[in-house]
Amino acid sequence: MRLLGRMLPIILLCVAVVGAPFMIFSSEGLPRLRTLEKELAAVEQENAMLRRQADVTRARVAKLRDDPAAIERLARDELGLVRHSEIVFNFPK
Repeated sequence: MRLLGRMLPIILLCVAVVGAPFMIFSSEGLPRLRTLEKELAAVEQENAMLRRQADVTRARVAKLRDDPAAIERLARDELGLVRHSEIVFNFPK
């Protein structure tokens, strides 16, 4: 029993020395960590892009809410609307 008490730490150390490299270099170890780090970087980059787009959209919504001229520009440019008092001339292209 006393011999087992002295040998147990040495046995555990040997198992750790042999097992650690196996666990690190297995398919679920270091290669998986590198893959997950790359995926995380890609997701963070996409999130940053989406945040910028959301900021632009928020600014556009605020402008449309507060600026009647912006609403008119949108109606004219994107919807092709005109005022009742305007005359529209269509020219062939």
